[in-house]
Amino acid sequence: MKRPALTAEKFIPNPFGEAAGRRLYRTGDLARYQPDGSIEFNGRNDAQVKIHGFRIELGEIETRLSQHPCIESAVVLVQEQPPVGKRLVAYVVADQVLSVSELRDYLRQSLPDYMVPAIFVRIDNVPLSPNGKVDRRALPAPDNTNTAEVSDYEPPSTSVEEELVEVWTNLLKLDRIGIRQNFFDLGGHSLLATQLASRIEEKFQVQLPLREVFESPTIAGLAAAIERMREEQGTFESERIEPLPRGDKTLDELIAELQSLSESEVRAILQSEMQTAV
Repeated sequence: MKRPALTAEKFIPNPFGEAAGRRLYRTGDLARYQPDGSIEFNGRNDAQVKIHGFRIELGEIETRLSQHPCIESAVVLVQEQPPVGKRLVAYVVADQVLSVSELRDYLRQSLPDYMVPAIFVRIDNVPLSPNGKVDRRALPAPDNTNTAEVSDYEPPSTSVEEELVEVWTNLLKLDRIGIRQNFFDLGGHSLLATQLASRIEEKFQVQLPLREVFESPTIAGLAAAIERMREEQGTFESERIEPLPRGDKTLDELIAELQSLSESEVRAILQSEMQTAV
């Protein structure tokens, strides 16, 4: 929208049709025909990636970050880390320490949530190859700690919050998580949200609706919900309750089914379920 140069680059005149004005979309996929007529996919000719069903232009995120008045340059990569899966990692060269929450809020002004990186790493300079191009392989791998500054980090203050921190760190593969940090900002997605709800149910013996993870996606918020449910349900840590019914499917079967769907499809199903529950 309102980018005629990019439109002209991506939507080209159709050389195979006779009708005037018809266009082809240049996808950026590299492929070749095999002798049997099948098509072999050979990757991309640009920095476009696909995460949880969404196509993302890494260059668009880099451009937006570079427009921040305190950032000199930025590089965005995709990191693969089971079981979290793919997540965006942003490397920034800045002349001062920036709050991660501030950067996320800045990006959300012009980009959708799925294009906001889960991890931000501050570097002194962008490594370059001998021919002057960005050497992405030379960028340092983000360690297993969240890179938020101390100002973004608030430690747990109750036993429930401490136990939730343990659940989150095991699920998200991060070593330090503050109680005010957003589950989805840290790389969580719909599939992990179902696993989080299940682990909370097993650990705290409360029937936590999945919609609570979306409505209260912080440790502080979920801890408050757990305490409230304990009071409403009259359950205690020493008591045991029967697992929630899941129809004729086991949790593993449900997770396997969700893994075959895109993030947008999962969110649509969950939204429908939450509306039905309400």
